[in-house]
Amino acid sequence: MATVRLAPVLRASVGGSKQVSAQGSNLNEVLAFLYERYPALKEQIQPEGDTLSRYINVYVNDQDVRYLHGLETSIDPGDTVILLPAMAGGR
Repeated sequence: MATVRLAPVLRASVGGSKQVSAQGSNLNEVLAFLYERYPALKEQIQPEGDTLSRYINVYVNDQDVRYLHGLETSIDPGDTVILLPAMAGGR
């Protein structure tokens, strides 16, 4: 299983947990596994269905999936997936 770490703003959707375990051979399968258990999470991660929200950054083992294979990025047992809302600001 992979470990999925969630930013504080996403934790309410998974009962307040900082991290959860999920199975799947790619990111799409891992997310489907999570949505089955935590349906409210889907609205934050994939509100339009089959694409990731542009307001959420997803990392697999500290690598941005946008520069890997997106939702088809391979996930191996022991991998870490991080779900992190995009931040903006500054002057």
